[in-house]
Amino acid sequence: MLQDRYTLAFRLYPYQRSADQDAPAPVRHPVVVGGCGPIGLAMALDLGRQGIPVLVLDDHEGIGMGSRAICFSKRALEIADRYGCGEAMLDKGVVWNVGKVFHDDRQVFEFNLLPEQGHKFPAFINLQQPYFERFLFEQIEAERARGAPIEIRGRNRIDAVEDMGDHVVLTVTTPDGPYTLEAQWLMACDGANSPIRAMLGLDFEGRVFQDSFLIADIKMTSASFPTERWFWFEPWFKSGASTLLHRQPDDVWRVDFQIGWDVDRKEEMKPENIRRRLDAMLGADVEYEIVWSSIYTFQCRRMRRFTHGRVIFAGDSAHQVSPFGARGANSGMQDIDNLGWKLGLVITGQAPEALVDSYNEERVHGADENILNSTRATDFITPKSKTSHIYRNAVLDLAETLPFARSLVNSGRLSVPCTYDGLSLNGPDQLPGGPARSRTGSACPDAPLGESFLLDRLGNGFVILTIDAEAPDSIEEDGIAARRLALTVKEDPTGALAARYLGAARSAVYLIRPDQHVAARWEKYDDAALRAALRKACGKD
Repeated sequence: MLQDRYTLAFRLYPYQRSADQDAPAPVRHPVVVGGCGPIGLAMALDLGRQGIPVLVLDDHEGIGMGSRAICFSKRALEIADRYGCGEAMLDKGVVWNVGKVFHDDRQVFEFNLLPEQGHKFPAFINLQQPYFERFLFEQIEAERARGAPIEIRGRNRIDAVEDMGDHVVLTVTTPDGPYTLEAQWLMACDGANSPIRAMLGLDFEGRVFQDSFLIADIKMTSASFPTERWFWFEPWFKSGASTLLHRQPDDVWRVDFQIGWDVDRKEEMKPENIRRRLDAMLGADVEYEIVWSSIYTFQCRRMRRFTHGRVIFAGDSAHQVSPFGARGANSGMQDIDNLGWKLGLVITGQAPEALVDSYNEERVHGADENILNSTRATDFITPKSKTSHIYRNAVLDLAETLPFARSLVNSGRLSVPCTYDGLSLNGPDQLPGGPARSRTGSACPDAPLGESFLLDRLGNGFVILTIDAEAPDSIEEDGIAARRLALTVKEDPTGALAARYLGAARSAVYLIRPDQHVAARWEKYDDAALRAALRKACGKD
């Protein structure tokens, strides 16, 4: 019998015997997702909304306790909003744009991650991972009520995987014993310790940093801290070599203490020792309740490839980074955003299987960018030599008064969407004077359009975005349709649309992919060029 080995925050998909367990031969599913965390749920939503049947298998019956990921970026919220649950997350989450950096007992500087106006979502919200997962699950339930072919099976643990070339054979263990099923495609969304990865004999490449960090989530109602990200280097309260503070919903606060490599983890996890560190930071008279705690180490690693035949890896099963910078779940959401439309076109026969390989190309590129930023942050936060420690503290001293030094301070450069510069799906970038932020390969920046926003109007599918330019209302090229969204600069009196999409140009034509990345752009509509770019974006050239 399977045993549920962790406490559930929400028991959402209790075990039920399925017809597959009684079938005379293994039933084949178009897509099976292994793992029902945020990345697995997002994968199910993306495919199910396209009408593609998807089966999610999880070894538990719901969402586990512990806040785990808490910082969700603007880009992750925009993706969730396209799935239908971004606004619910925003309503529940704690919004923040401002961060402050301290050294010892003084503030070095502060920063604003989104100083400009005209965006539907803030730079970040803090929202405990169980809530984030629940909103995704509730959206799945809403989509299922509208006919989306999504099924979730709790206490169905994948115990063996065999890639047969054109499909995958899975052995699944349940409380009623094992059964076998088949998948045309298997999505491995089963976390950093991915059993699926181990079953295939695959592993990570990269660095494990020799340091330890203690997380304590505490509930306190009398806190005087503002809703900002506060990071201390060598804090005056001596609770760790560095400390990070974040506010979460429900009067819960996240505290991270850097406690060193050579520590007794069992001893450090004792409540009285966690309280000793917290009391030194907060003051012995502050009342609080410890609601969750854990110890982790930094890891900046990834698989060499994210695609292996009919098995595709996403999220933490494919790559790991340090939590400073909020690049874990946020980069996983970008994985699904990138893969969902591609796999959908392949399964429906509208694109060649080679399009799936572009997921590997683009998201390995994104993982390498995240690993680079995360490694730089880790090296700055945890100096490895006396010389690097002296350099780090000199930078902090200079940053207090000299703006140039602030760009050198790295307490975890925070997640921003990846730009797929120079990669194979990109079409031409022929917009003279066009803004760099909306260049080919970039994620579309949002902009206000009266009572709505640009990303809402783009929606799903391929879009021909025209700004003060002529173009057909729609085109179809080799079975792929693209509809036109026609705008003028007059629709946005704030000037944000023009600044973010025209720059010095007087007009613009953009081809936007279903994941709202720019596939190509021009000053005027060119039918042959746009059709060629559409074919290229679908992996057909």
